[in-house]
Amino acid sequence: MQIGLIGLGKMGGNMAERLRRGGHDVVGYDRDPKVSDVGSLKDLVERLEAPRAVWIMVPAGDPTRATINHLSELLAAGDIIIDGGNSHYVDDQKHGAELAARNVGFVDVGVSGGVWGLENGYALMAGGTAEDIQRLRPIFETLKPVGADGFVHAGGIGAGHFAKMVHNGIEYGMMQAFAEGWELLEATDIVTDVPGAFASWRHGTVIRSWLLDLLVRALKEDPELAELKGYAQDSGEGRWTVQAAVDHAVPLPVITAALFARFASRQDDSPAMKMIAALRNQFGGHAVNAVDGQTGLGADSPGADTVPPVEAEN
Repeated sequence: MQIGLIGLGKMGGNMAERLRRGGHDVVGYDRDPKVSDVGSLKDLVERLEAPRAVWIMVPAGDPTRATINHLSELLAAGDIIIDGGNSHYVDDQKHGAELAARNVGFVDVGVSGGVWGLENGYALMAGGTAEDIQRLRPIFETLKPVGADGFVHAGGIGAGHFAKMVHNGIEYGMMQAFAEGWELLEATDIVTDVPGAFASWRHGTVIRSWLLDLLVRALKEDPELAELKGYAQDSGEGRWTVQAAVDHAVPLPVITAALFARFASRQDDSPAMKMIAALRNQFGGHAVNAVDGQTGLGADSPGADTVPPVEAEN
């Protein structure tokens, strides 16, 4: 299948490569001409055969809105725009209605997998009509992990990003629990091998997970996390999850506390937040603040985005 892909940073670039490996014809556009296949959005649209499908992987908010608005003027009836960033589901519903007036389809896709998705596949949560989802099925099948799971048509427009928003809220709570457990183990002399304790939980326990694997990896690289400051950013999705809970009167004490803990990390050098920062760097290549005041991406990171990074967990 042929598809246009806009935004070839950490996520978008790896997704384009996975699609090409799967036999798809990908025409990529990025502001960095070194990685771009075309010189402009107009060039990209002209390279694609109708009916076109264009996947956007740029930062949520104004960059995504501007890209969709520009594309809407270039595309024709029967084309589809896919927003694979971390947009607010309310924005999706607005975009869907505006594009429908031009007979252009719209699908929102929450994407999880971070810098590891190229090899492992991406978990995909899609929102849109059944017809649009079915048309894009070959793309989804290539991007998702091998096996029965990893993709869901979550519902109508907005459902994909709503599901991803909740996913990220859960992620906040899980990371916070691991981080607090690490801080407690470090605070006592009873356990003398803290990294070993975490490593022992990786098999045969109910808390084994990919996050636990990444935690063990982070401690192997820096057992005391001495090279990190206890400062962790929050994504818009964490805030949106808590706001949605308020809107629907659903109690989310763990996720809300995890969000507030990140706010607290910006006030002092929190030990628990060192682990949050380490985990974000491990799974997403997110920048970390070192104790020497420098900001970096970590030794194993694939490098900075060629567009401003989407500030969210993936």
